[in-house]
Amino acid sequence: MTAKLFSPYTIKDVTFKNRIVMAPMCMYSSHNEDGHVLNWHRTHYTSRAVGQVGLIIVEATAVTPQGRITPQDLGIWSDEHIEGLQELAGLVKEHGAKIGIQLAHAGRKAVLEGEIIAPSAIAFNEKSKTPKEMTLEDIKETVAAFRDGAERAKKAGFDVIEIHAAHGYLINEFLSPLSNQRTDEYGGTKENRYQILREVIDAVKTVWDGPLFVRVSAHDYQEGGLVPEDYVPFAKWMKEQGVDLIDVSSGAVVPAHIHSYPGYQVPYSETIRNGADVPTGAVGLITSPAHAEEILENNRADLIFLARELLRDPYWSRRAAKELGVSIDSPKPYERGWNF
Repeated sequence: MTAKLFSPYTIKDVTFKNRIVMAPMCMYSSHNEDGHVLNWHRTHYTSRAVGQVGLIIVEATAVTPQGRITPQDLGIWSDEHIEGLQELAGLVKEHGAKIGIQLAHAGRKAVLEGEIIAPSAIAFNEKSKTPKEMTLEDIKETVAAFRDGAERAKKAGFDVIEIHAAHGYLINEFLSPLSNQRTDEYGGTKENRYQILREVIDAVKTVWDGPLFVRVSAHDYQEGGLVPEDYVPFAKWMKEQGVDLIDVSSGAVVPAHIHSYPGYQVPYSETIRNGADVPTGAVGLITSPAHAEEILENNRADLIFLARELLRDPYWSRRAAKELGVSIDSPKPYERGWNF
């Protein structure tokens, strides 16, 4: 019996050849400050596809210029971005991987010139700029920007869209009572704090019928903040709306100490998966193929998201296959009889 890590996984009509996912990680490498794909991105992502990752999710890609974390972030706020993203998607697919993109808005954690926006006028920390509290019109425009970004992602040929609702960025700021002190329909109760994510999901689904993920921060690590059990009802609502998988991370909505160790976020994935009966992805210091296999075999998650480990080793999937005794495709030159 093959290792579960190397078994295929299908969502809708998209099949990933294995359960290994490259988690979205900001590269801050769009140096022209126009959000366009450059040679760095072509090399960076395609090398992981050659390494046999099943699904590669492109870094947080801003749906508005104001929604960038830094001026060097990738963007999807303009039709001019489609061509570069389309080329990137094609390069990755040539090597048998599927490709996703994470649609994002930085909210109060944007480090940009000019005005930044958030659910409430509360700075992230004492060194951060104080954001403007979003008006209802700001919220409406932001929801529309996520929809437009999804439409461009579809035109560019992506297989998966992930909505970024984690790590203290805009949607996460609405979800957490630590950063959302609104008194209107977008603040207060759990249902109200979820409202912008509900609207974003509904808007995205008007133009996108492929696999849809949402990344969440399942633990705020701060008194009065959210814990994994709070995300169970959120996850149930996401499932009802047609979200296919919850990518379970944690932290970063407020400054907090996080005691991290291998697999420290896996129990959060397990809580949400079992509590909401929804597929999840596990992430967080998963570096060992045997550990990844254990998580899947014990039904603690459905996909394994690797981040820094894939930065260190683009060919981790090949090493994992060797360690787990699985035969996988060789690089094309090897198939043509080249000697290595």
